[in-house]
Amino acid sequence: MCGICGFITKEPYNLNILEKMNNTLIHRGPDDNGTVIFKKDEFYFGLAHRRLSILDLSEMGHQPMHSDDSNISIVFNGEIYNYLELRKELSAIGYRFRSNTDTEVIIYAYQEWGTDCFNRLNGMFAIAIYDHSKNELILARDRMGKKPLYYYHKGGHFVYASELKAIMKYPAFVKEIRKDVISGYLYHQYISAPNTIFKDTFKLEPGTFLVWKNNTINIQKYWDIIDKYRDLSNKLITDYKQAKFELNNLLIDSVSKRMISDVPLGSFLSGGIDSSLVTAIAQSVSDKPIKTYSIGFEDPKYDESTFANEIADYLGTQHTVMEINTDDMVNLVESIPYYYDEPFADASQIPTMLVSQLAKRDVTVVLSGDGGDELFCGYNMYGKLPVVQKLDRYGEVLHYFLEETKMKKLNLNDKFPSSVRAVVLNREERTKTQLLYHKLDDLPNKLVRGKSSEVLFYDEDKFPLDNWQMRRMLLDMQNYLPEDILTKVDRASMKYSLEARCPILDYRIIEYSFQLPHDFKYYKGSKKRILKDLVYDYIPSRLLDRPKRGFGVPIETWLRTSLGYDLKKFSDRTAIMKQGIFEYEVLSELISKLYVNKSTDLENRVIWSFYVFQSWYREYIESIF
Repeated sequence: MCGICGFITKEPYNLNILEKMNNTLIHRGPDDNGTVIFKKDEFYFGLAHRRLSILDLSEMGHQPMHSDDSNISIVFNGEIYNYLELRKELSAIGYRFRSNTDTEVIIYAYQEWGTDCFNRLNGMFAIAIYDHSKNELILARDRMGKKPLYYYHKGGHFVYASELKAIMKYPAFVKEIRKDVISGYLYHQYISAPNTIFKDTFKLEPGTFLVWKNNTINIQKYWDIIDKYRDLSNKLITDYKQAKFELNNLLIDSVSKRMISDVPLGSFLSGGIDSSLVTAIAQSVSDKPIKTYSIGFEDPKYDESTFANEIADYLGTQHTVMEINTDDMVNLVESIPYYYDEPFADASQIPTMLVSQLAKRDVTVVLSGDGGDELFCGYNMYGKLPVVQKLDRYGEVLHYFLEETKMKKLNLNDKFPSSVRAVVLNREERTKTQLLYHKLDDLPNKLVRGKSSEVLFYDEDKFPLDNWQMRRMLLDMQNYLPEDILTKVDRASMKYSLEARCPILDYRIIEYSFQLPHDFKYYKGSKKRILKDLVYDYIPSRLLDRPKRGFGVPIETWLRTSLGYDLKKFSDRTAIMKQGIFEYEVLSELISKLYVNKSTDLENRVIWSFYVFQSWYREYIESIF
């Protein structure tokens, strides 16, 4: 795990500029750093790297790294889990290796297979390759977007980095905020790729590579969720025992590969299905107790540490739990904008940072259970969709003949939440699985001045329509998983120079899940059927069968108390008018409802997103407060 950055320009920038950019990423790689600038024709190519040593701790792992013939230079962030197999294949062809790193394997894989090499890599990665002979820079990002990669392209300048803060240190970078993405951010609490908060600045999307040549860029997909699902869902594995056996073997291999490390390794253990399965498999293949970590909340409403303790005891792990209180969490709020670089308001980032801080005391690598919900139908929201889909058969009639008052008389309001009713009454095919509350849909657009982009996912109509659960799962794999979950875990763990690995997101497991009939995932109201059956082979069901919770954070209470002073500053009329982004009257009414405890959970969500935006603005843009 590392951080990378660099630039291409005609300006004769020296290494000092590159080092300043690189030093913003020290938390991603405190163990070593390297910078280099090449001049070819009229362009200067800068490559920089911060290293967190995981494999081959010697100086042979130093980056930027170069091929033997000096034709290829690379900076790389991530881990390639099949690098030993690729190294063996390349050695048979005739390549000779000087180090035991996966970085050197990427160099020769590129020399042998060109950009086709990315399809051969099993791992998480953000890669920058400078091909001297072609005078090309190639950027590549892993299939699911586990590792971040941003780029800025304007006026003859091309700049890239693992985090936006490095790009912001580039002298020619212009901090122009994109107001059109803010309403979508207020609703989703993140900014969807390829967009960022800044103009001319983008996220390289998962499963893509970019080629820069002569100041033009070409972006290509090498792996696509929709294409893979369409292809593999026609090759179903209908034997449940076979599917369970093969999935278990894939998980064992995936976990085993992610346990390869030259530094201490542990596992997050929340006590849920996914982290428990990953931890159980890791313990089964380890010859000693693995180290596991969880956090407990002083409020029993949110605390699941007892469940994690019981599972750790059963598996025989070396478990550490830390109880946290409100002060522990609130004290981290101020650090959110610095480490997340652009507005990001998933409040579970706070406990994720705390459990990462706990794990870093002992280990440098940690396993995580992320991905199980999206791949195997785990979220509570997915359970609503079969009901909505059945009701949609009558939606056309309801749409024309039933008003809210009539629905109330029929007791539909009591039986179905407003999110379900909204979908039934909404006849637009593209938005059926998003379960929008109409008022929340309107609120972000009303709160932001000027024209705003739609808060809905723009690409839902690309997904299959026959099964709304699967449609939403694919939508979440493409949007929510990389832009929220994986972003949250990456920044929270890297804040403490901790590498988080996600075995369930091995691309082989993702592709295998597409071959499973849907009732292997969702069966008679039970979510994650096959994962549950797998984990029950390792852990008794009595230790796992309970409602899903997840990390809970009392945001609305904080906004009225601990964070109330800053919220008042952030929403001050003079500051809001000077900033020119938000509508003061709409904001004032919203916050007034919060103070008298009359705001809804969803309105509190928007207020928290506003608060995080203003914290970010204070950190990175000129102070207006």
